[in-house]
Amino acid sequence: MFDRIRKALARSAPGATRAGDRGPSSLAADDPVSEWATTRGFSFAADNAGGATLDGQVQGRPWRLVRGKPTRDYVIGQELRARAELGLNEDVAAMVMNRSLKEALESKAFEQSTDQLRTGIDGNLPHEVRWLATFDEFAWEGPAAAFWDRYAVVAERRETALGWIDGALAQLLLDWLAPGPSAEVPFTLLLLRGKAYLRMEYRPANVATLQHAALVFTSACESALRAPVDVALG
Repeated sequence: MFDRIRKALARSAPGATRAGDRGPSSLAADDPVSEWATTRGFSFAADNAGGATLDGQVQGRPWRLVRGKPTRDYVIGQELRARAELGLNEDVAAMVMNRSLKEALESKAFEQSTDQLRTGIDGNLPHEVRWLATFDEFAWEGPAAAFWDRYAVVAERRETALGWIDGALAQLLLDWLAPGPSAEVPFTLLLLRGKAYLRMEYRPANVATLQHAALVFTSACESALRAPVDVALG
């Protein structure tokens, strides 16, 4: 995983072919997703290029999950990304990132900062690098050891991390249905500027992965909205 992400971050040639890219796909392949979305009260729309959007509401606040081409070099193939307008206090900042990705991004940033031919960190590095440099990592008793092995939680304040990542959400982040994403599949979950975000590599690209990603994201939104007023809500 470490070498794969490093190679992905190092790629800069325009038009480079990505391993695992999907060509046009039949809309019929998304029928199970559409049926599932309908039972949950979500709207779902797919296109012939393999992209799709899933829209819903969490406690009256809109959210959207998009399946499409990656917007980060460390994602191979398709990407799932979600966003929700939660109306949180804009000072709230916290992120969950799988540990393999965190280590790879930190290593890349370190390599560039020590390169004698550079004056600083490359501006093309993803925003996640700045978040890792800005936030502190926190851990506490409660979540299973497997959670801390797989993920890192970073935040502006310890209280924010504790209030957001409760036991149920931590367990959901581990409970991917087999064959689900491995611990090396890039994954981030973020609270920033009043909104919630999710970004992950869509691997394995199956219905169960998309469904659980939606469940993780909406559960993360609900947890943020339940957090103590002095921690999360404006």
